Amino acid sequence: MPAPLPKPARLNPWDLVRAGVSGVVGRPVRAVLSALGIAIGVAAMVAVLGISAASQAQIAGQLEQLGTNLLRVTAGKTFFGDQSKLPENADEMVRRIGPVRQASATGAVPDTTVRRSNKVDPRETGGISVNAARLNLLELLGAKVRSGTWLNEATARYPSVVLGSLAAERLGITAPGQQVYLGNQWFTVAGILDEVPLAPEIDRSALVGWQVAKEQLGFDGHPTTVYERSSDESVEVVRDVLAQTVNPQSPNEVEVSRPSDALAAQLAAKSTFTGLFLGLGAVALLVGGVGVANTMVVSVLERRSEIGLRRALGAGRGQIRKQFRTEAVLLSGAGGVAGVLLGLGISAAYAVSSGWPVVVPITAIGAGVGASVLIGTLAGWFPAGRAARMSPTAALTGG
Repeated sequence: MPAPLPKPARLNPWDLVRAGVSGVVGRPVRAVLSALGIAIGVAAMVAVLGISAASQAQIAGQLEQLGTNLLRVTAGKTFFGDQSKLPENADEMVRRIGPVRQASATGAVPDTTVRRSNKVDPRETGGISVNAARLNLLELLGAKVRSGTWLNEATARYPSVVLGSLAAERLGITAPGQQVYLGNQWFTVAGILDEVPLAPEIDRSALVGWQVAKEQLGFDGHPTTVYERSSDESVEVVRDVLAQTVNPQSPNEVEVSRPSDALAAQLAAKSTFTGLFLGLGAVALLVGGVGVANTMVVSVLERRSEIGLRRALGAGRGQIRKQFRTEAVLLSGAGGVAGVLLGLGISAAYAVSSGWPVVVPITAIGAGVGASVLIGTLAGWFPAGRAARMSPTAALTGG
């Protein structure tokens, strides 16, 4: 009887990895170019998730800091489409609601503009509105004065104005003490506010005292916007009764909104765009996988003599298949690790430049590396099978 063929020696995992590494580093330029496609796809996915997480953390922090218990009441339209008016004591009426902690108001001063000087065309308003403001408005909104001071009992009776951040920028006012031409008379700038995220209309406003607005600017004393804060658990209860409280005769002419809903909508919108960009990253990752598969196919064709020699020396088909699959996984995995590092660097740099907290997306890191390994496994499947099916004789003779 003929002697049985010897069984091929088994490769332990370490030998398999060493064989795979030698196959990858033996062609460094091609390996780098192939891994680059995977790296770009993974970097795009990690960067998008990192930037999105940082942005969401920023908005969530803003919501927590500013609070979600602020409600805004504005005058709506009458049944005939005309602009309605809130009662003069609307903010006082709101304070009578049990859970309400604070209430304040602003009133638009009609037909009044603010300009840098009396030489500027009155029609050049710059989108800045003039509003009378209650003295407790700053505290209620949680706004901060960038420079100068807020209105007080004294300055509210005299020609003093506090400018919102955008209003000051458009007027070219950088410091308090300067004068602006407001309502055909000069007003002294008492202060400049920082941005007010929950009340962006304040950023575009020139705010004067309630009394001076009535005495010198023709203000009728009717507030156009009322702001109130209540306890978090009673926001919806207060919201349900605000319109009837402010205008019992015509509650349908009152509009009630929650400013924090706009920030929450931003949070939802960013999540939507995150999904879109992740899809683009997945496409880039797929293209990178095709590049790895192409590289492995070319590698198999170029290394036929090596495959034939190993088969002639006793290597089985399974060992050849495992070797080339390992090379594909290592090649793709190296690109995945590089992509993760690149993506983290991009997201961290963007967060720091935007003033956001740096968030490390642990899930994205695991998904990036895992996806690259999976892509490498799939990309190496056909080339490894083709290498394993080569007969030693045909491989050695180049057939």
